[in-house]
Amino acid sequence: MENNDDRPLNDGFSDDYVPRRFREGTDSNERRASRPAGGPGRDERRPAGNDGASRPRPQRPFYDERGRQVTPGRPAAGGGRGSAPAYKEHNTRPAADRSIDMLFGLRPILEALNAGRTLDKIFLLRGTKNSMTQDISDLARQANVPVSYVPIEKLENLTRKNHQGAVAFVSPIDFAPLDTLLAGLFEEGKVPFVLVLDRVTDVRNFGAIARTAECLGVQALVVPSHGAAQINGDAVKTSAGALNILPVCREPDLRQTIIFLKESGLTVIACTEKADADLGHTAPASLSGPIAVVMGSEEDGISPDLLRLCDQRLRIPMSGQIQSLNVGVAAGIMLFEVAKGRS
Repeated sequence: MENNDDRPLNDGFSDDYVPRRFREGTDSNERRASRPAGGPGRDERRPAGNDGASRPRPQRPFYDERGRQVTPGRPAAGGGRGSAPAYKEHNTRPAADRSIDMLFGLRPILEALNAGRTLDKIFLLRGTKNSMTQDISDLARQANVPVSYVPIEKLENLTRKNHQGAVAFVSPIDFAPLDTLLAGLFEEGKVPFVLVLDRVTDVRNFGAIARTAECLGVQALVVPSHGAAQINGDAVKTSAGALNILPVCREPDLRQTIIFLKESGLTVIACTEKADADLGHTAPASLSGPIAVVMGSEEDGISPDLLRLCDQRLRIPMSGQIQSLNVGVAAGIMLFEVAKGRS
């Protein structure tokens, strides 16, 4: 349908009016002649000599919230928010690309391991075998970095970049060796207070537990290499920065870790529903020495192999109908009781 430029509106503009800065660089006399009757136009109210940027005149202009002209179906200039394709790309981009530091490609991951950079996890394409993937696996094993062999769909969900069958997450913290840390505590005359997390996989639970542990005087947080929450930006944020203060020890075998803690003189206490004694009914002296508290996963608690190795098994008394606590809340109650006994 043709536009009728002679049809006046209340403000003297036609229905397909285009602001002056978006018009073609036509002669000023030609623009005056094309104005509809009914009063002075906007261009007459502005001082002369300010033609603005020259842009082609569309049939019907569209503008985004920043006042920039956009064409329907095409992205706005500079990748702004005025186009549907830009929103689609933003919404479908994997969240992992935005939230944490990621390495992709065989060579960058190999160089990061050689440089001693702390990696949280490495994902390699299942079935890929060459000298570079073998070197990555060997170096990761020496650095105690967990490696998972996954299908191509997993890697594609992690990143859209050319990953070459290898993706790694860089840890925001550096892990501490448990044996060195424990020896240092004894040498400084301190009474060790350690928290062991068995397969706690929720990032926010992990961050909240780390925050509570640091507040209540825990000196080391022990996690397994496999089956634990990913220590990323969300975990650090939830911990309110406690993960930057509290040493975290990543151990390949929690069973051997508990044996090592017992041989080092620590009393290992499990917080579990499968206990014979209630927390709070124990003698305060039993919680005053070197202690390691073990908390279990959100799904099934402490694994049976670890539970059998613990020196004490305590449960949190509850009188409600649910009889179940979030692991972060349970850890807070347990650590508070131990901290009270130690004081």
